[in-house]
Amino acid sequence: MSDPIGVRATRPSWRSPALSVRVRILAAILLVTAAGLGVAGTTAYLVQRERTLIEIDAMLSATVDDVRIVAADSAAVDLRGALRAVIAGVRPATNESTLAVIDGVAALEPREVDFRLADDAMLQRSVVEAASGDVVLGTVTSSGRLLRYVFVPVSVDGDPARGTFIAAFDLNAELQPISDASRTYLIVGLVTLILVGLVGWVVAGRLLRPIRGLREAAARITASDVSERIPVVGHDDVSALTATVNDMLDRLQGALTGQRQLLDDVGHELKTPITIVRGHLELMNADSAVDVVATRDLAIDELDRMGGLVRDISALAQVERSSLQNCRPTDIAALVKRVRVKAAALSAHRWVVTANAAVVVAVDADKLTQALLQLAANAVSHGAPSGVIELGSAIAADAAGRPRLRLWVSDHGPGVSDELMPHIFDRFQRGTRGRGPVGSGLGLAIVAAIAAAHDGVARVTPTPGGGATFTIDLPLDLANAPAFAPPDPKDIRL
Repeated sequence: MSDPIGVRATRPSWRSPALSVRVRILAAILLVTAAGLGVAGTTAYLVQRERTLIEIDAMLSATVDDVRIVAADSAAVDLRGALRAVIAGVRPATNESTLAVIDGVAALEPREVDFRLADDAMLQRSVVEAASGDVVLGTVTSSGRLLRYVFVPVSVDGDPARGTFIAAFDLNAELQPISDASRTYLIVGLVTLILVGLVGWVVAGRLLRPIRGLREAAARITASDVSERIPVVGHDDVSALTATVNDMLDRLQGALTGQRQLLDDVGHELKTPITIVRGHLELMNADSAVDVVATRDLAIDELDRMGGLVRDISALAQVERSSLQNCRPTDIAALVKRVRVKAAALSAHRWVVTANAAVVVAVDADKLTQALLQLAANAVSHGAPSGVIELGSAIAADAAGRPRLRLWVSDHGPGVSDELMPHIFDRFQRGTRGRGPVGSGLGLAIVAAIAAAHDGVARVTPTPGGGATFTIDLPLDLANAPAFAPPDPKDIRL
């Protein structure tokens, strides 16, 4: 059913995020930094403010004791005389003012004060309201100031008047240094945020550069071209990720190259038998029984050859895909002896083990046996029609002095030509000496793939006296070799 309003639903296309990873990382850093600076600054301000208020209350409390002491020591006969002595004896501190009140009216005040209390009607009204004869500590806002005050009652025997000594601190002035420091801290915090933002923008950009390169490289990579690589810069986690991606691209390129080569080679190899079968079928005389039988036999022979080719291709693909899951400690000497027994069924040659390394190594015994039997079959096909075929294994050192395990099969046939030797392990490469190009040409490629799966190599060298020696050269970790038994000196020969 079509949409009644003619709107066709479409899959949402990929859209870049509104904020890039770089911006989000920077935003997170700035938010955390700003929160940290804000919490630190607010905490410091509140602590310093509370400490200042406690110090002011402590000074006002000390003023109460001073007033009582001075009034008692003044020996005044009237209240005014006692308050005059108190005004003279108790000097106000910075941002503090004092005032003597008699019967609710301002009476005496120091000459030099930061601010005057005599003009503060609200404060004097508070004195009248608090006329209870007790010390009163409080806070009042008056004349644009926030005052922290103390009322100290003063009386003299024989004088009926009631007096009050007032001491008050201007809290705004007292807290001004803290406010100034907070403003300075705010400015420094803003500058710090700007610097953190700039540094974070640069650092995030440098750290994310490989990831941007990865995205751009992935956009350029196609199914037919995976040659793109990302430059590795630095030694951090992102650089390690870049190296890992490059390794993955190497493996993909190798697999793609191998797949192309295999398809090209298979197409080339199957073209000939298909052409042969088709040509004979087209030319076959259906009325001639002899021609029909001959054509059938030829077609069956070509189909069998194609079947063998398909089996070899499948075996090669299986080896190349395998991760050697069946690696286990293997007695190399026993493995070579088993291969000799199995190879004896291939031909009437005399099969001889010339040397054997008494060592136990973690290898895939089945695949290693498959490789050695393939070399044995190659020696039968391309070596001398009869005679001796030699097998063996030995421990030797490479040019860097590292131990290697080498297994070989030697024949005494016509050998391998100098032109063919560099390509003998390539796919569909067939020898031209011996008894002709027999087989699919994948046997030695399978041997090379099995050696590579063990992190080793396969090579061919001329056999002294004529023939070819095919060697599988594998790395040998003697330090971690299980149940290692030192070989006899006679076993170490190549």
